[in-house]
Amino acid sequence: MRSSKQEWKCEMWNGWNTRVALMAALGVVMLPLIARAQDPSDYATAGEWRQWGGPTRDFRVEAPSLADAWPESGPTRLWSRPLGPGHSSVIIDDGRLYTMFRPQVEGARWASEETVIALEAATGETVWDYTYPSRPMDFNFGAGPHSSPLVVGNRLFTVGTNKQLHVFDKRSGELLWTHDLVADFNAPPTLIRPAVKAGYGASPTAYKDMVIVTAGGPGQSVLAFRQEDGALVWRGGDFLISPATPMLIDVDGQTQLLVYGGQTINGLDPDTGTVLWTHEHETQGDMNNSTPVWGDDNILFMTSNYNGGGRAVQLSRDGAETRVEELWFNTRLAVMFGNVLRLGDYLYGSSGGFGPAILTALDVKTGEAVWQQRGYGRSSFVHADGKAIMLSEDGRLVLARLSPEGFEVLSSVALLDTTAWTAPTLVGTTLYVRDRAQIVALDVGE
Repeated sequence: MRSSKQEWKCEMWNGWNTRVALMAALGVVMLPLIARAQDPSDYATAGEWRQWGGPTRDFRVEAPSLADAWPESGPTRLWSRPLGPGHSSVIIDDGRLYTMFRPQVEGARWASEETVIALEAATGETVWDYTYPSRPMDFNFGAGPHSSPLVVGNRLFTVGTNKQLHVFDKRSGELLWTHDLVADFNAPPTLIRPAVKAGYGASPTAYKDMVIVTAGGPGQSVLAFRQEDGALVWRGGDFLISPATPMLIDVDGQTQLLVYGGQTINGLDPDTGTVLWTHEHETQGDMNNSTPVWGDDNILFMTSNYNGGGRAVQLSRDGAETRVEELWFNTRLAVMFGNVLRLGDYLYGSSGGFGPAILTALDVKTGEAVWQQRGYGRSSFVHADGKAIMLSEDGRLVLARLSPEGFEVLSSVALLDTTAWTAPTLVGTTLYVRDRAQIVALDVGE
């Protein structure tokens, strides 16, 4: 249900949409029980996408009417520009884009530095950038940075390949404070068990006046810092971490920090770092990469490839305790790195590892596969206006409707030239996508 404040923002958006061609409203979130940092409207302001996964980390947004089909050449290209390699997604706040990349250096395969950049959303022009030393890791499957920025108020938070946390003034680019999680807190430089150690992948999470990041090491799977000055507030957890980003959920009125570890999924008290519950979800090499999916029926879905699978559990509170009941586990939806959409009682995702990928729809309550479809590579999704926009790893952009009855393709276009492992960002009718060579802004409106 919308608050009067949110309704006012939506009314303001209706006026802006007629005057501003490139930036329209994001609208109000669709899953109200997912907790957010500070004011609940912080991540639901018109024209914003301030964190990994969008307003509620589920890649679902409200938007004005989107086109039901595109021309053969694809949606209108508003602008594009070169950008170095990396998998950081595009964050949008107050008419600016923020992302991260690794610069191209002549004569070197990988630069020994990476860059945080702010761009004008309307044109793609650089507003400011900040480059810092960053040791290349095992980049055979793609260079870092892999993490996405976070905007809270006037601050921009980023975590680089080598676990370097930087905090900037989002308007000027001034560095406010920084922590090297390895040097300052003795966190392990990489995940412990993977054969391929490609660098840090989780994105930061905001809660109250804190910013929360995974770190690793005894008693500090997760660290929380004060946003204002970087002072350590708490450390908690003694489990292996993974590349997945923590998220906040509401379990029967209690806010919990959900942390997808290397072998487990864990609920923490975000005020103290105390582990409230743990449930096993083993995968090879700690590669639990895909962000879990939380529903307002308290069903939590997690998925992984690498000899893993999909698992659904039901959370409930019994006094001070959280009960975890496993509903099902199977290998029908085993996602390697992309995201999963939940629409109603059904999950939709791209299942597959190094072989073929299969688009799959599952009943969230039973795990039963209601359909599967081949023909697309591993993909990421965003959902708005009753439609899904899917970006496959080979750079194909697809407009479709997802339902228990099947995958209805409305339009499809070969858009990008290099591997596209970055999930798309949608603000109003403007879609932002990137691969390992460029960033593109598209008008997907009616």
